[in-house]
Amino acid sequence: MDPSSSSPASSSHPNPHLLPPSSTDPNPLITPHSLASSTSPKTGDILIGKYQISHLLGRGSFAKVYQAQALSDGSKVAIKVLDKAKIISAGLTDRVITEVSAMRRLSHPNIIHLHELMATRSKIYLIMDLAPGGDLFSQILHHRRSKLPESTARRYFHQLISALLYCHTRGVFHRDIKPHNLLLDADDNLKVADFGLSAIPESLKNGLLHTACGTPAFTAPEILRSVGYDGSQTDAWACGVVLYFLLTARLPFEEYNTQLMYKKMLARCYSFPSSFPPMARQVINGFLDPNPETRLSIKGVIDTPWFMKRAFSFESQVGSTSSSSLLELKSFDSMNAFDIITRSKSFNLSGLLEDGERKRAQRFSSNETVEVVFERVREAGAKQGCVLIVEILEVAEKMLMVEVKEEGSVNGYELISWDKLRDDLQDILLVWE
Repeated sequence: MDPSSSSPASSSHPNPHLLPPSSTDPNPLITPHSLASSTSPKTGDILIGKYQISHLLGRGSFAKVYQAQALSDGSKVAIKVLDKAKIISAGLTDRVITEVSAMRRLSHPNIIHLHELMATRSKIYLIMDLAPGGDLFSQILHHRRSKLPESTARRYFHQLISALLYCHTRGVFHRDIKPHNLLLDADDNLKVADFGLSAIPESLKNGLLHTACGTPAFTAPEILRSVGYDGSQTDAWACGVVLYFLLTARLPFEEYNTQLMYKKMLARCYSFPSSFPPMARQVINGFLDPNPETRLSIKGVIDTPWFMKRAFSFESQVGSTSSSSLLELKSFDSMNAFDIITRSKSFNLSGLLEDGERKRAQRFSSNETVEVVFERVREAGAKQGCVLIVEILEVAEKMLMVEVKEEGSVNGYELISWDKLRDDLQDILLVWE
């Protein structure tokens, strides 16, 4: 977990919402707890009576990140500890509030999840997913010391695109996508982290963003201009730089002088190794278009040949116990059950990506009967007090594909816990998206 960003941030006056709220506040951003030390936690310390600190993972100017264990169930988490006084004095109050607001909107298997937010008079604690595999930058440069195999890079990239599509449909733009902020969990799945520079709908002015921020080598050229920009297209540019790095173990633009780097970006002055995959080259050229109007979009990359190429067979996906990505199931060399589903008007999955009505959906496969699946989903939804819409398609003998949607949402937030639903249906699942 990267405890702080080296990227610039706009200054702001101290925000009262960061201070310990009144006990009469009905919905405080930060819940106060009295039993906590004002000093930094140490190994073995019990934090606010709920988490035991294991060891320090990393540190920055305003934060430290620790691995810890929940006393309630023994699960391992990462805890980001922020120093309130330093944040306020540095004018970073709004940045922290935006980070928390963004993470609260998001619940996706390839995004670090914010489980809990707590505070004392001097500290703020963000309880998050633990990603023991480290970040992709360190994995490639320090552990592997070489580029990734193309199939591995494609799998990670599928997961990155899936996460960013999800973010963008919820009005969140990351603005600091780089290998340092792409972590790996215990199952070697990618997790997007560090939303400290992210933008939310409240950040828009006339539909555009205006704050210059990010890491220079991954920052789209339009961010450096004094005009508004589209957050989804700047994230797309960063994806091009990331893909280049995954497949070469170096960056397309490497200059200490930012102005010289900017000129190279505008001139598209970068090169590929002779062995670079041709179809991947097309994707990167599309993303690294200095004109955001003609740049390849994150939605657009899904239909490119390189992205659609499968790294695993259909049989290995069904036989796997790990989650499979929606985007990884989009295209195959030959027609099979999942191809039938994506082409079926009665089972149109476009709503998963466009989410215009903010309805959240999940899909899974099962070899149970229609009656069993329907009843189990109904019961699981009732346990959470939710009304679910269920569509079931029989794609082969003893093979059902099921799409589940929640009936509605409150202020854009999900009513249902999809993790709990998955746990309740575990014994009838083959693959859960």
